[in-house]
Amino acid sequence: MKSLGLLEISGVTAAVTALDIMCKTADVEFVTWERKLGGRLVTIIVQGEVAAVRQAVEAAAANGIKEPVNYTVIARPHEEVVRLVELSASRMKPKVPAKAAPKQKSEK
Repeated sequence: MKSLGLLEISGVTAAVTALDIMCKTADVEFVTWERKLGGRLVTIIVQGEVAAVRQAVEAAAANGIKEPVNYTVIARPHEEVVRLVELSASRMKPKVPAKAAPKQKSEK
């Protein structure tokens, strides 16, 4: 992980718009998001090269549909920060449903 960009904003729609701006502005990759207060406060996390992440986060902060609550770029994050972000991202992975039992033929 090279660097992380975090942008905290009010509302899911504003967060998705900010993520769209970030991904279109620079070569960054979406990592995860955290929704608190029923989605009224959303933190978007992206990763990439330091300059790209900085450009993406600043573009989203300046051009989004809402002003962000806060934002930051962490160059070379500490391993504990990486672990925290990976834990958040692991919660987003789809859960594999249990294999359904095959239907048995009904007797007539």
